Amino acid sequence: MASIPKTQFDDLSLVRQGKVRDIFDTGESLLMVTTDRLSAFDVVLPDIIPDKGKVLNQISVFWFKQMESIVKNHIITTNVNDYPEEFKPHLKALDKRSMLVKKADPLPVECIVRGYISGSGWSSYQKEGHVCGIQLPKGLKESDKLEQPLFTPSSKAEVGDHDINISFDEAIKLIGREKAEKLRDLSLAIYKKGAEYALTKGIIIADTKFEFGELDGEIILIDEILTPDSSRFWPSSDYEPGRGQNSFDKQYVRDWLISSGWDKTPPGPNLPQDVIERTSKTYKEIYTRLTGDNV
Repeated sequence: MASIPKTQFDDLSLVRQGKVRDIFDTGESLLMVTTDRLSAFDVVLPDIIPDKGKVLNQISVFWFKQMESIVKNHIITTNVNDYPEEFKPHLKALDKRSMLVKKADPLPVECIVRGYISGSGWSSYQKEGHVCGIQLPKGLKESDKLEQPLFTPSSKAEVGDHDINISFDEAIKLIGREKAEKLRDLSLAIYKKGAEYALTKGIIIADTKFEFGELDGEIILIDEILTPDSSRFWPSSDYEPGRGQNSFDKQYVRDWLISSGWDKTPPGPNLPQDVIERTSKTYKEIYTRLTGDNV
């Protein structure tokens, strides 16, 4: 099964469906399945991107392993042959696009790290001279590299709602100072290591977001990590401050949606076939660049 918009297993119970991922409860663990759905501006689009789920899942697996020296993660196994018995009839569909994970309690803060000024951060800077309350030097250009990466948390929204940018002080109010500082320090360390590695592969990671959970009193990394869905990836070969950059993520889709005149409210419009094909190719290229493997 090359592409799936939804994991429709009549014999299994779907406990949560996110914008991209479907989650099944096995009792002692969760099975997280990454579909080929694509969301933009917090709306799930009607078209699927072939093999996108496999790419996202495998990139996360790659990065989770890379970051184990910094923080533990929720993966139990990605080998479908080791999955619980109830998933055995579906191994072909689940292969490469799923992971069996520990049941952690998600923390209600999304951890955003910005190494370059772009997107909403650039818009905020132009209007107010700061990003999420963090004052920045005057005279920055669009896509400039920041002197130090910024930790700019947001409160995690319910499905379909927009996450809300919050200050670090507000994050402290939500989860306490010790946990907030731990999330900040972990996020910055993961970003630094990932960005340095990616640069050796000709990729700039401009910004990204992480999610963490608690398990047995310990903070661990959950969900996804440094994927084209959660990060802004730029080719370093044509990076030039002062303009928007070419990208390896879903920015191409966002740009097409904006040019289409869509008002960013559900339902999303159908994508042209060439946009679908280019996006699928882009996701595969980022995976190959990072890992040296093919999907």
